[in-house]
Amino acid sequence: IMVGAKLCSALALQEIKLLQDEIERLRDPQELNFTSSQLDELREENSRLKYRLNILKRSLQEEMSQNDNEMLNINQRLQQIFGEAINTAYPGLENPPLTVTPNQQAKFGDYQCNSAMAMAQVMKAKGQKISPREIAEKIVQNIPNNELIERTEIAGPGFINVHLKRMFVSKLLSSLLVNGVKPPSLKKKKKVVVDFSSPNIAKEMHVGHLRSTIIGDSMCRLFEFLGYEVLRLNHVGDWGTQFGMLIAHLQDKFPNYLSVSPPIGDLQAFYKESKKRFDEDEEFKRRAYQCVVKLQSKEPDFIKAWNLICDVSRNEFQKVYNCLDIRIEERGESYYQDMMTAVIKEFEEKGLVQLDEGRKIVFAPGQSIPLTIVKSDGGYTYDTSDLAAIKNRIFDEKADIIIYVTDSGQVLHFQVVFAAAQLIGWYDPKVIRVEHAGFGVVLGEDKKKFKTRSGDTVRLMDLLEEGLKRSMDKLKEKGRDKVLTPEDLVKAQRAVAFGCIKYADLSHNRINDYVFSFDKMLDDRGNTAAYLLYAFTRIRSIARLANIQEATLRTAVETTEVLLDHEKEWKLGKCILRFPEILQKITDDLLLHTLCDYLYELATTFTEFYDSCYCVEKDRQTGEVVKINMCRMLLCEATAAVMAKGFDILGINPVERM
Repeated sequence: IMVGAKLCSALALQEIKLLQDEIERLRDPQELNFTSSQLDELREENSRLKYRLNILKRSLQEEMSQNDNEMLNINQRLQQIFGEAINTAYPGLENPPLTVTPNQQAKFGDYQCNSAMAMAQVMKAKGQKISPREIAEKIVQNIPNNELIERTEIAGPGFINVHLKRMFVSKLLSSLLVNGVKPPSLKKKKKVVVDFSSPNIAKEMHVGHLRSTIIGDSMCRLFEFLGYEVLRLNHVGDWGTQFGMLIAHLQDKFPNYLSVSPPIGDLQAFYKESKKRFDEDEEFKRRAYQCVVKLQSKEPDFIKAWNLICDVSRNEFQKVYNCLDIRIEERGESYYQDMMTAVIKEFEEKGLVQLDEGRKIVFAPGQSIPLTIVKSDGGYTYDTSDLAAIKNRIFDEKADIIIYVTDSGQVLHFQVVFAAAQLIGWYDPKVIRVEHAGFGVVLGEDKKKFKTRSGDTVRLMDLLEEGLKRSMDKLKEKGRDKVLTPEDLVKAQRAVAFGCIKYADLSHNRINDYVFSFDKMLDDRGNTAAYLLYAFTRIRSIARLANIQEATLRTAVETTEVLLDHEKEWKLGKCILRFPEILQKITDDLLLHTLCDYLYELATTFTEFYDSCYCVEKDRQTGEVVKINMCRMLLCEATAAVMAKGFDILGINPVERM
C-alpha cells in the first residue's frame, strides 16, 4: 500500500535530512573561519535553509493527512514519525534501522519502536559507544508534533512504547464507516502480471493445479483492490509433440472431424488411448511426427484439429474456474511461438549462446545449469517459451511487477530464466519486480502425496463435488435445512464448500506442504473458513435481529461518535485498523496466510468484545429490544466491512444467512 506515497515521502525525508546536515555543518565553529561579510551571507543562507526545512516538514505533514476517505496505514505513519525523529536526533547516521511493530501486550502500549538497540550496534561498529536507552531518550525528545501519538514510554534496554490517541483512532473508524474500506491511493498506476493455474491441454486439472489457481487468484484480487492494473494469465501447455499423437488419433477415430464436431466426452481417456498407440505402434508414431510438422507449418486442417482438442479442454477447465469464481485470460505456449525465433536470434547476436552436442544453450551468471533454447533436433523448449513470455510481459505488456505462481519444484528453472533475462538486459530488478511465488505440495491425511485409493491423481472436479456433498451434510447436521430456504441453503452450501477449500490452502504458509482434510476444513472451531463464515453471518445478523434498518445505521454513521472507552472496544478498534498494515506486508512477501491469521484474530477479538460489551439489550421475558448501543453497533459494522473485504481478497463469498 502507498508505494507512491512512500517514495514521495522518502524523497522529502531525504531532503529534510540533507538540509539538517547542512544546518549542523554551519553551526560548527571550525567551519566558521570566515570574514564578517561571509558570515552575514552564511547566516542568510542558514535562515533560508531553515525556512525550506519547515516548508518541507509542513508539506510532508499535509501529504500524510490528505485523502481522509482512505484507510491510514498506522504502522507506516508511525515509521515516518520515528524516521523523522531519528534523522533529527542523529543527522549523521546513514540509513538508520527503523522498526515499528504492534505491541504484543496491551499494558505496554499500542505499538513499539525497537530501533534503539539496532542503532546502538551500528554506532558501536563506528566506534561510538552509546547505550540503547540513551538513544531511545534522544529519539523520543525529537518526535515531531503529530496527530497520532498520545504519549511514549521507554522500557527495558530501549524499547519505545507508543500509546495512540483514542480520539484519532475513533476518527479513523468513523472515516472507514463513512467511506468504506478503501486503500491509500497509488501515486503512480502500476501494472502487475500474474501467471497462474497453467494446466495442460488434453489433460484434466488435478489437485496439483488447485494451489496455483487459488493462490494466484488471491494475489490478483489483492493487487486489484490496491489499485494496480492486473493482467491474469493462464500459461497453458497447448503446444508440443503430444499434439501430433492426439491429432493422428483424432483422424482415425473421427475421420469426419472437419465437418462434424467430434463427441470427445472423456479427453483424459482419449489422451491415454493415443499415448498407448504412440508407445506400441511404430506406424502410428511415424504419422504422429508428421502431424506435428504439419501443425507447426500451420496447415489449416491440422490447426482445426488442434483447436477442437483445445476447446474440449477449455470447457473442462472452465467448469473448475466457474466453481472457484476464477477470472483468467488464456495465453498458452502457442501464443509465444512466433516470438521465439527473435529471442534466439537476440541471444546469438549478443554472443550469449553456446553449442553443446547439437543443442543451443545459455549460461546465466551465478547459475549452475544452462537454459536449452534450441534442442538438437531444432525444436524449442519450455526454456525458450518462458524467455519469450518474460520478454513479452516486460516490453509489450510493460509490466512493473511479474509474478509466477507454480510449485516450488520449478524454483531453479525460474531462477535461471530470470538471470538470463537480466543478463541480456531486458530488465533491472531494482526497476521491475520479477518473482517466483513457489508453493509446497498437497498431501493426503497419510502425509503422502494426495492420491486416490487406486493411486491415481485426484481430479479437481471430483474434489470440488465431494466438497459440495460434505458441506451440505454439515449444514443439515446443524439443522440449517430447517431454517433456510432451498435457495439460501444452496448458496450456503457453495459458500462453505468452496470457501473452506480455498481457505484451507491460503491459511497455510504457501512455501510449506499442507495436508488436505475435509474434516478439518469443515470444522467450525479454530482458524477455518467454516468458523469465520459463521462468525461473519452472526455479526451481520445483529442489526437484523434487533430490527435496525439500514437507513438508521447510515444516519448513525454520520452522527454517532465511535467511542472506545471499554478495553475490549479499544482492542477491537485497533485490530480493525491494522488491515492496511496486513495488506502492505502481503504485497511485500506474497504470503497470504498473514491475511487469514488476521481475519481469525479479528473474529476472535470481536467475540471478546461482544461477550463483554452489550450492543443490543433485550427484555429477558418478552425478548423485545429495550436498548441499543449505537456506538457499539457501528463497531460491529466496521468489523463486518473489513472481514467482507478480506474474504473478497481471498476469493471467498460469504452469505448473509447460513
